[in-house]
Amino acid sequence: MLHEREHYVDGAWVTPLQPTLLEVVDPSTEEVFTHIALGGPKDVERAVAAARTAFPAFSRTTPQERLELLGSILAELEKRRNDIGEVLCREIGSPLHIACEQQAAPVDLISMMNVLQNYRFEEMQGSTKIIREPIGVVGLIAPWNWPLGQIIMKVAPAIAAGCTMVLKPSEVSPLNAIIWSEVMHAAGVPKGVYNMVQGDGARVGEAMSAHPDIALMSFTGSTRAGILVAQSAATTVKRVAQELGGKSANILLPDVDFRGAVTNGVLRATRNSGQACSAPTRMLVPSDRHDEVKAIAKAAAESLVVGDVRDPRTNLGPVVNEAQFTRVQRLIQAGIDEGAELVTGGLGRPQHLKRGYFVRPTVFGNVKNDMTIAREEIFGPVLSILPYRDEEEAIEIANDTRYGLAAYVQSADLERARRIARRMRAGTVHLNYPGPDRMAPFGGYKQSGNGRENGRWGLEEYLEVKAVLGYEPK
Repeated sequence: MLHEREHYVDGAWVTPLQPTLLEVVDPSTEEVFTHIALGGPKDVERAVAAARTAFPAFSRTTPQERLELLGSILAELEKRRNDIGEVLCREIGSPLHIACEQQAAPVDLISMMNVLQNYRFEEMQGSTKIIREPIGVVGLIAPWNWPLGQIIMKVAPAIAAGCTMVLKPSEVSPLNAIIWSEVMHAAGVPKGVYNMVQGDGARVGEAMSAHPDIALMSFTGSTRAGILVAQSAATTVKRVAQELGGKSANILLPDVDFRGAVTNGVLRATRNSGQACSAPTRMLVPSDRHDEVKAIAKAAAESLVVGDVRDPRTNLGPVVNEAQFTRVQRLIQAGIDEGAELVTGGLGRPQHLKRGYFVRPTVFGNVKNDMTIAREEIFGPVLSILPYRDEEEAIEIANDTRYGLAAYVQSADLERARRIARRMRAGTVHLNYPGPDRMAPFGGYKQSGNGRENGRWGLEEYLEVKAVLGYEPK
């Protein structure tokens, strides 16, 4: 890659003002395969200055002009989709076919274009004109687990709103953001509208969060890091939108087809090697069906293919790095130590793999909701099965968590599932494993964050509301 040691600022690739080299490790091999240059506060200052200069002109563009710009970005992104897939395969260990088909998919860009096409930025309320206008320069911090998708979920609505921006991709998965920046350049995004600074949270993230000329911070990542962003942002009273951790419950009611519901639940819990904040990692099942569920879950987990990320048969690649591997191993050990029943999987790599941060797909049974594996977000391919006595206890267990990002309900009685969905303290509730809805709001309750992404709600995070009284004479 041409720009591994550069940032993208004011329409050009630039040398960092405060460079620090960082190794990029392939999690499949544990080998360093390149280095990137991280920046610092001075690099943030330069990028914010470029965005601030570009804001007056870009904020006055029409929705149609911004829609056409998003269309150009989409066209350029399609040209680079395989390149992005290759990079994601190597930097986060996503199986290649999944990286190209899912991780590099432009679905969130297309959905934001659909929102913009029909969105009304102005409306009358009596004699008052209500105007929604871009909030200003925005700071965007993306995670490593779905890196390009999360970048798009922030950049696309920012452009649709008429904002200018500074993006900090995760230093764990920095290379896809370089290709994305090349896409933005090739698409003709005006100078200063989009800027990208590589860096870590302690230097670049903190400098962005505290910067007085950034009007909004949009952050996706851990709850711990989200709290630090909010604390830094508070000094300048800027808006903060956060999509943080999750520990989603999946309630299986007694009337459901257990073979299908359990198997599907295992697959969703282990998707992306379990590195998904909305994954249904707590499976709640009737206590008298617990043994049946364990057997089905064991078979489903053992059917997963873990290994060579370039083999189209592979379901699961490694977790992203050594720190994540160590964390997952610690939490599996905690499950064993605290008395959960190890149904399958467990400590260490799969036996056929001698290197790489590969984790054995693991299922625990007889989990109690006060156990560590039921409380902490593991972010690995680990499923906890929790028995319940009746519907009321299932709802109580599901809501007994500091998180509230997603919840799942499976039932042959849709009306019953709907009633339970209303009682779930979560931002998204999935009934009977529906397909994705990119126009639906995505975000959480409690310590899973605040604000929403996707659909018109995602666009409105980047808009201020102005009331012009007396716009029309009474």
